[in-house]
Amino acid sequence: MEAKGSVPHGQNKIDMTEGPLFTKLLRFSIPLIFSSVLQLLFNAADVVVVGQFAGDDSLAAVGSTGSLINLLINLFMGLSIGTNVVAARYFGAKQGSALRKAVHTAMLVSVYSGIALTVIGVSSARLLLILMQAPGRVLELASVYLKIYFGGITATMVYNFGSAILRAKGDTQRPLYILFLAGVINLLLNLFFVIVLKMDVAGVALATVISQCISAVLVVLILCREKDEFRLDPRKLRIDGAILAQIVRIGLPAGFQGIMFSFSNVIIQSSVNSFGSVLIAGNAAACNLEGFIYTSMNGFSQGALTFCSQNLGANKTGRIRRTVWVSQLSIAVIGAVLSAIFLAAGRQLLGIYTKSPEVVEAGMSRLWVIFTTYYLCGMMDGMSNAIRGIGHSLLPVITSLLGACVFRIIWLSTVFRMPQFHTPLTIFLSYPISWTLTFVANIAAYIRYMGALEKHSPKQR
Repeated sequence: MEAKGSVPHGQNKIDMTEGPLFTKLLRFSIPLIFSSVLQLLFNAADVVVVGQFAGDDSLAAVGSTGSLINLLINLFMGLSIGTNVVAARYFGAKQGSALRKAVHTAMLVSVYSGIALTVIGVSSARLLLILMQAPGRVLELASVYLKIYFGGITATMVYNFGSAILRAKGDTQRPLYILFLAGVINLLLNLFFVIVLKMDVAGVALATVISQCISAVLVVLILCREKDEFRLDPRKLRIDGAILAQIVRIGLPAGFQGIMFSFSNVIIQSSVNSFGSVLIAGNAAACNLEGFIYTSMNGFSQGALTFCSQNLGANKTGRIRRTVWVSQLSIAVIGAVLSAIFLAAGRQLLGIYTKSPEVVEAGMSRLWVIFTTYYLCGMMDGMSNAIRGIGHSLLPVITSLLGACVFRIIWLSTVFRMPQFHTPLTIFLSYPISWTLTFVANIAAYIRYMGALEKHSPKQR
């Protein structure tokens, strides 16, 4: 066992095991929220630029690929969650040597993950779009977009693993600066490639890849210049079997959970596709708006993950409980307030993406269902992350499998197929029902696991 105190707390770090909890949660979550919102703003620029300057088919092509991209990358993104949990736990326990091994293992895994995704994504993009019933013109454009996007996916993996390492010590500010710079470049390249060079969706995809490469380079440079156990030394890049096993044990179930949600969303997207390009485009624009609220809630959800992990390492179960309830309340408030604001301005916001009144109304048909219940989605994810943060990744996968994936498949295979319910509204209602079922199951799991953890932990003051 290593000596305690080997990991100093200083600049760009937050010790989540001591001091005022809500203040530190805000300090951690707000830069993360701004980072995610910035990323969404620049991603929205992709959709806005093609919608305004290339047409509704291009808007539908770019917008409809989101669920498929998530389906393919979520398994590997789960490993970045495992990286965050493992590194935060070693940081909280002040085990510097193990932390160094975790950093180098994770960054090498990110490169291997990116290479694997390039092979999978480029080779299967067109086939998967066909299976999703993408219409002819949308199919061709979306296929081009996906092949370019996955051609540069390694940079995305490197950035996400690197930022997960920085979040483990509470550093959410520098990833914000990286995203701002890369996002501005992405926006400028979008305008140049689409408006000046007339590259359509290929230009949007290329701009995304270039900006992600910049993000990856910057996060690697930051890690290489760290002065503590988080420092990355390229000469020491190697896989530590024991560390990798921990990352996989936590991250793989998290990745499968993401895959299951994405798989159900792919099925939903396929059902949406059956109604034609107007609903596809409206649905794509609405999903883009939803992302701004989701990432705001997810900032506190990620806070629950990292805070719980650090306090598990420090063996402070009482602080874990306080973290969970503070984060849940924060998620509920921010989700409800932002949803109300976005719903009231829904038509004006959707009008940013398209000039078509029909597409705007199609988007509103989704927003009315989602934004009245969206806080449930955030609280569901927050509870999943809390369970994962205290070392249990399997059960959230099971609850997600049953509450989201299986339920949505059954819903679309039975209720949606009835002639009187074969409507977009029926598709969209599958979301809030599945969030509720999964959230209730996660609460029960959390109560059980926390009881067992406190039973075997020293008495907390």
